[in-house]
Amino acid sequence: MRRRFGQELRLGVARGGVALVKTRRWGSVPATVLAEAVLDTGMAAADPAAALAQAVNVVLDLGAHAGWPLTIVLADELVRLWQVTPPRHAARLADLQAAAALRFQGLYGEPAADWELSAGWDAVHPFLAAALPRAMHGALQQGAANHAMKVVEIVPQFIAVQNRWCRALRPGAWFGVVHDDVLTVGAVEGDAITAVRACAVPAGADGPWLAEHLAREALRMNLPAPERAQLWGGVPSEWLESGAIACTQLGAPEQSGWSAQARLAASGSAA
Repeated sequence: MRRRFGQELRLGVARGGVALVKTRRWGSVPATVLAEAVLDTGMAAADPAAALAQAVNVVLDLGAHAGWPLTIVLADELVRLWQVTPPRHAARLADLQAAAALRFQGLYGEPAADWELSAGWDAVHPFLAAALPRAMHGALQQGAANHAMKVVEIVPQFIAVQNRWCRALRPGAWFGVVHDDVLTVGAVEGDAITAVRACAVPAGADGPWLAEHLAREALRMNLPAPERAQLWGGVPSEWLESGAIACTQLGAPEQSGWSAQARLAASGSAA
């Protein structure tokens, strides 16, 4: 299919399935779901990478968009996100990569050899790093290559949305993403996200629950409680209206009627 100026494909990868969405970088043209596939649960239990490769090939076959660039958005639960403090006098990328790998091992109790690491490498300021199992990373790259697609970016949902809305964040606010009944929140100190925490949103969670949850997370990290929360995604209306904490929604609410993986695919886009 011929690609028009500004059009792009986005692949959402969730634990239970994948979805391919077509969006526009500019304007108000709504996103379109092209194809979806559910992961084979039996195969996923034995070989997650193989199950992912199978599902990716199904949706890319149905999409029939050979030659298009592809952005891949990952559910945050599939990746690991952590903060890295650069070593003093770091002069090379290798120094930063070694610091990220060392921090990874300290946090998760295993070496980073089987994980694909990426980060906003910074030799002066602390930065966020992300890791995806190498087998899953390879399955995604191979699926795109099988369909003559060039992978532009593989990014966790939290980072995709944060990159889209970072300039809209107000002083004193923490940033978060609400998706598929999970709240992923970034603790902000100064003008930088210093830590990322995720938790399941319990049924009936109201504004006071949100305020208490953020206050507890701040206490654990020895930070002042946030003055406000700026959230993207499926934000409960009670959080926006209760007044327990100043809470505002970034962008439009998530698309109603879409699957979790389709909404995931569109995360961070202009759609």
